Amino acid sequence: MPDHSHRHDPPAPEQFGAAFAIGVTLNVAYVIAQIVYGISAHSLALLADAGHNFSDVLGLLLAWGAIFLGRTRATPRRTYGLGRSSILAALINSILLLVAVGGITWEAIRRFTNQSEVAGKTVMIVAALGILINGITALLFVRGQKTDLNIKGAFVHMAADAAVSAGVVIAGLIIIATGWHWVDPVTSLLINAVIVYGTWGLLRHSLGMALDLVPANVDPTAVRSYLETLNGVTAVHDLHIWPLSTTRIALTVHLEIPNGTASDEFLHGVCEHLHTAFGIEHSTIQIERNAEACSLAP
Repeated sequence: MPDHSHRHDPPAPEQFGAAFAIGVTLNVAYVIAQIVYGISAHSLALLADAGHNFSDVLGLLLAWGAIFLGRTRATPRRTYGLGRSSILAALINSILLLVAVGGITWEAIRRFTNQSEVAGKTVMIVAALGILINGITALLFVRGQKTDLNIKGAFVHMAADAAVSAGVVIAGLIIIATGWHWVDPVTSLLINAVIVYGTWGLLRHSLGMALDLVPANVDPTAVRSYLETLNGVTAVHDLHIWPLSTTRIALTVHLEIPNGTASDEFLHGVCEHLHTAFGIEHSTIQIERNAEACSLAP
């Protein structure tokens, strides 16, 4: 008999609407400033960072929207709600980042053969402002990043951006001290390398989730071993573990118990252990008593 000792509605998350609103507003204003001063200062590094920060705005909006959609209740047609929107948001965000990196890299390579004078002081001032804005935005998500992977992604991203802006400040210092204007496209390439390094893991992780791979924080071998040690269980098959969202994991499994019974207490205990030990909150267990006569194993 299958166990359904769980709820389909997503748990009520902490409210971060104000944090997202403030973060988006600050970053939009900063992107506009970077574009204006990047063009006037002939700084590709500032324009590269502007493109990066614009993708951050999109990322914040996607994460914000995904959290909103994830709160929607299940319906007869949307039986899991819309929790997977957080996975799609992460995947789209990573793709947009890589597309932006490609365009900026092309322009940086072109700039090596067509260098123009860069206003190092302007670059430093605008980038220093970025350290402040990205730092404040990151702090807005410190509390939530401990319990919500989607919030943690926003926090880590903004904290990394503060570090990238610090790199642009260093580039401005070098230009002022040496007059080496080629430092600007080099810095933009380094920024791109940082973006690709941080985005590749996000792309791989979100793509894996979209394809229903077992989440990286769950060891399927350990889950199977635990189920095989349960009292009366002679076989475990059709074990499936997949993400419902960036924070929720589901499991279905068939347990063969030919010589015993599976009480509600037994099923409840198994579900509780799967939740506490592996973080799986949505478990459905199918019990097969007469395995030899009607095994559902493939």
